[in-house]
Amino acid sequence: MSGSPYPLGLRLAGRRVVVVGGGAVATRRVPALLDAGADVLLVAPELTPALRAHVDAGRLRWEPRRFVLDDLDGAWLVQVAVDDRVAAAAVSAAAAERRIFCVRADDRDAATAWTPAVTRHGPVTVAVLGGGDPRRAMSVRDAVRELLAARAGEPASVEAAAGAAPGRPSEPAPGGPDAGAAPVGRVALVGAGPGDPELITVRGWRLLTEAEVVVADRLVPGLLLDELRPDVELVDASKIPYGPSRAQEEINRILVDRARAGKVVVRLKGGDPYVFGRGGEELLACAEAGVPVTVVPGVTSAISVPATAGVPVTHRAVAHEFTVVSGHVAPDSPASLVRWESLAGLRGTVVILMGLKNLAAISATLVAHGRPAGTPAAVIQEGTTTAQRAIRSTLGTVAADVEAAGLRPPAIVVIGDVVGALDA
Repeated sequence: MSGSPYPLGLRLAGRRVVVVGGGAVATRRVPALLDAGADVLLVAPELTPALRAHVDAGRLRWEPRRFVLDDLDGAWLVQVAVDDRVAAAAVSAAAAERRIFCVRADDRDAATAWTPAVTRHGPVTVAVLGGGDPRRAMSVRDAVRELLAARAGEPASVEAAAGAAPGRPSEPAPGGPDAGAAPVGRVALVGAGPGDPELITVRGWRLLTEAEVVVADRLVPGLLLDELRPDVELVDASKIPYGPSRAQEEINRILVDRARAGKVVVRLKGGDPYVFGRGGEELLACAEAGVPVTVVPGVTSAISVPATAGVPVTHRAVAHEFTVVSGHVAPDSPASLVRWESLAGLRGTVVILMGLKNLAAISATLVAHGRPAGTPAAVIQEGTTTAQRAIRSTLGTVAADVEAAGLRPPAIVVIGDVVGALDA
């Protein structure tokens, strides 16, 4: 295809976009389409757990089969995200016959549209095309992002923000004792924050730009994956509650194996790696294997999500303490490590993560041990994202109110007088 590409911003809200393929490329591209408000039709025999989560949440429609011509009916754009060149060519040929622009992950020269390197800074979106060279586009994109951050008063680099990264391995001196040894990469455990892609730390974002392998959880902001270099290996380590999961041991093995192969690996985790994130287990596994690890804290949803719903976890003369607990194990389970009867006796705020499934049992247990049924409660679903929903209730009725409202995970439960502390 000759000629320079014509830059254009597509307004896709409510318009059909067809994505063919359910693997790593689709996992990276779909979040940006959803963020644009597109009506996404995903066609693939199988999906990654992260894409399945979008389907289960009702954000897109999935046809569990191979592509057929009728899938293009009403489409404005097609994204081909398969590595089968024959199948990709058939989809793009069908799109060309119908004059529908088509992005191809397997062959950009055969595509009629390219996906640019993108960075977002508040209301500003910068898209860079590198003349067919993705690395050039990424380099320019990153320079623009740093300039925007600097003008907004944010540190322009990791070094400016936090100094040299602790745990980052130094380069061996030429001829030194490590000369000729097999290359050893490194692992960074990066907290991605509660859901808004702009809430990742500067340091975390910089490590993502350096990554050669990214092992991502389901709850990481999808738009961060859209900004990865095209040659980055994306491993979907999603842990969908009560659904498909990859064993923690397998995740540990992937981190160690890729680092031992000399790769720069980022383990991208929702929230903070050490707040119910099993980051400690991953650090121990890497340390045992002799792999250097950097830990980059993240903004935890336990505090940030209530804040977005107008609920401070502490407030002068209202609450002098707050307790964060996991609710994924029922109070009466022998596996529970939480002393719910002690929590019931506290006067401060209780923040429950992963507790929707057991909310009825949790609330009943707290009431049974002395926490008043009229204690204010709030539940916030998908906080800090465009899909955020919240309800206000009381401890005695919150489980029923959540069911009536149709709230689903991920959600944060807040119990305490702080729920109404900022009400006018």
